[in-house]
Amino acid sequence: MRNGQEKILKVNEGLTDSSEGMKDKLRTYIFIGTIVYTILILYFMFFGFNRIEGRSAYNHYTFILVPEGIPLRFPKLTMSWLYDFGNIAAFIPFGIVIPLLYRVRFRKFIALFISVILFLEVLQSLTFMGTFDIMDVISNTLGAMIGFVGYRVGFSSKLKFKKLVVSVASMLIIIVGVMVVSETIDYGVNVNKRIAPIQALNEINTKTPITKNFRAFTVQGEKVQPKFNLFSSKDGIGKEYLFNLGKKNLWFYAKCGIPDNEEYKGSVKIVINGQEWFQFNDKDEDKHICKVKTFFEGEAEDVKIIITGNAKVWDVSIGEIKHWWE
Repeated sequence: MRNGQEKILKVNEGLTDSSEGMKDKLRTYIFIGTIVYTILILYFMFFGFNRIEGRSAYNHYTFILVPEGIPLRFPKLTMSWLYDFGNIAAFIPFGIVIPLLYRVRFRKFIALFISVILFLEVLQSLTFMGTFDIMDVISNTLGAMIGFVGYRVGFSSKLKFKKLVVSVASMLIIIVGVMVVSETIDYGVNVNKRIAPIQALNEINTKTPITKNFRAFTVQGEKVQPKFNLFSSKDGIGKEYLFNLGKKNLWFYAKCGIPDNEEYKGSVKIVINGQEWFQFNDKDEDKHICKVKTFFEGEAEDVKIIITGNAKVWDVSIGEIKHWWE
């Protein structure tokens, strides 16, 4: 009887040793996989997306310390959405494998993760391999948190065969939750935006009274009476008008055309921050008044109006987008 019990104990010990051996092997594979994945992430952070070629474009360190958007919106088939999603999804595995390899509490894990991400973001900026962007830190941390919570929820389930399903489901629910919160925040901010009073472009940075007694003319039989301003070339020679703005998120309004009783030749270009934003010329088939209403997102540092020939542009104005607290 005793010999039988001893044999059973030895068999159980053998199974335990075998199980422990399998766990050690699995742990080794997970550790190696984590190292490989970490190297891949570091590659994309410092060398991917043509970062080496782009170093020459940087002449100063860039630190974006204020979030300029939200982490993740509802799915859209755009590169911007895929980039935002990738910034979160790429770091979910760290939230899973770290607690698998080491016993670590949530607070300690998140504190260490944020410290590492902050260091890498600073290093990106200092080496001109990218910029320090607080939005990247937020998105990456969200990914790690989703992975950690998903792992904890799934592997606390008593039903072992459901562990993976529960983990994946919980992570998907959290991702959807992030989208809902992001969309709610975005709606709460943007719903309060309004267009400030329309300003004539030439009156923004000057205290000098601007004359508004402009001579009327016709374009394809339509009478034109400029209200805010009127720009044209001088004696047929091209002329440029430059205005410094330093304003963000603007609606631009303008009207242009070539008056009747004048040779139909000339052009109008509106350039914002050195890039052509709008063009009208005598090659256009529609010879009627061209009305411009376009939105410029971001900061418009300066606006240049270039006019040649007999073309004219008038009532050039802006409407700045502001929140209710501004």
